Amino acid sequence: MRKSLALVSLAVTSMVALAFLIPLATVVAALAEDRALGEADKQAAALVPVLVITSERAAVEQALASAGGHVVVHLPDGTRIGPEAKATDDQLRRAREGRSFRDTVSDGRVILQPVLLRGSTVVVEAFVPEGELSRGVLPAWFALSGVAVSLVLASVLVADRLGARVVKASRELAEGARRMEEGDLSARVAPTGPPELADAGGAFNRMADRIGQLMANEREMLGDLSHRLRTPLTALRLDSELLGTDANANRVRQAVVALEREVNEVIRAARRELTDPDGNRCDAAQVVHDRLVFWSALADDQRRLWNLRGTERPAFVPLTRTDLAAVMDVLLGNIFRHTPEGVGFVVALFHQPDRVVIVIEDAGPGIEDLETALRRGGSSAGSTGLGLDIARRAAESTGGSLVVDRGPLGGTRVQLRLSRLAEPEH
Repeated sequence: MRKSLALVSLAVTSMVALAFLIPLATVVAALAEDRALGEADKQAAALVPVLVITSERAAVEQALASAGGHVVVHLPDGTRIGPEAKATDDQLRRAREGRSFRDTVSDGRVILQPVLLRGSTVVVEAFVPEGELSRGVLPAWFALSGVAVSLVLASVLVADRLGARVVKASRELAEGARRMEEGDLSARVAPTGPPELADAGGAFNRMADRIGQLMANEREMLGDLSHRLRTPLTALRLDSELLGTDANANRVRQAVVALEREVNEVIRAARRELTDPDGNRCDAAQVVHDRLVFWSALADDQRRLWNLRGTERPAFVPLTRTDLAAVMDVLLGNIFRHTPEGVGFVVALFHQPDRVVIVIEDAGPGIEDLETALRRGGSSAGSTGLGLDIARRAAESTGGSLVVDRGPLGGTRVQLRLSRLAEPEH
């Protein structure tokens, strides 16, 4: 757009400049020629009074010297007084017939003026060289051209500055929209530029504020939904384990597992509809802290002692907040599903130069068959066997790994090793 405005200004001002420059150049050339011929006319006319008084050679030569220029006097007998004549015989004959005129010769213009003296005619010839006819024309043309070029450049510069103002405002608006498209809900623009673009920028900011408010409400509702559904479902799952081993009890447990799976899928689908505000990265310390706060209510109900360490400073990893939160829910949920009530657990986050390690350890009986538990769909405790596989795939997607072994507390220790990202600049 900026280039187009500059080209339009260049074309328009160039046409206007040419429309004035060509006539002015013609007028300047005509004025220079008229000036030179007028000067020659004056020089020729200055000799007329002298010739009327006398035609003596000495007096005429003195008058020629005083008049200056290239002036020649042709006497009736053919005698020439002055410098070399430029007029042809035909031109002199026409002049002796009593007509004063201007004519062109090989290297300039001549002015022939007849003077009647006692029955005879004397012809005064004034010669104007070609260079004298155009003296001062080229400098004047150069001056006019310089003025025209300066005006054209000035107009292009002004158009470019105006276009830059419009383009800058348009680019800022487009960049804000692009950031909003990528999920940056903090994207705002400065309403600048022409009034129309300033209004568009203000409308964009108001729209972004509204979207941010709606997204915050959605996240709050989603968090409330997760809290309301997960806690009673986990309690129901634990209660179903106490029903015995008959067919009805197994059917109830299967229904509870199916219901929990469907609810988890609904919550995950709802989360996917909300674009993560940080893009494909999140603060693992914040996510671990938030999920443990969420599960702490159920832990307190079951009299489980728990401890959290290492979340005092940020630790950014290449996972979305939604994905890491789902992994934490899987790992913490396993503790509540597969350990008796009252069994405590510890969650710790370790900061390393190139990675972040999240350790979840419980004091339960541990996993009897680790190889089966880590295999997708495999479980030694009657569950779906997908939880640890989900966590493993999430860790490997960052270039990390998942390690499951027996920890110092005597139960299962899960180490989620994730690649570390640099902290964002503010």
